[in-house]
Amino acid sequence: MTVSPDDLTHAMLVAVLMDSGGSLTIPADAFEPDSLGGPDGSWHTVTMEPRHDGRIRLSVCPRRPGDAAGVRYE
Repeated sequence: MTVSPDDLTHAMLVAVLMDSGGSLTIPADAFEPDSLGGPDGSWHTVTMEPRHDGRIRLSVCPRRPGDAAGVRYE
């Protein structure tokens, strides 16, 4: 099964919301350009790191440039 970056992003958002009781209130400035992307104009991306307690840590990081961007499993 191939997972697109869009599908994975949607799944992560839904998982975060469901874990927070179905909704989450954030400040409106969370959607400002400086919050959504880096200084070079690229979007941020999310990494998923399995934890020893069976949970998964989601972290925001700069998106890789060019062909290195996208879904990657390690």
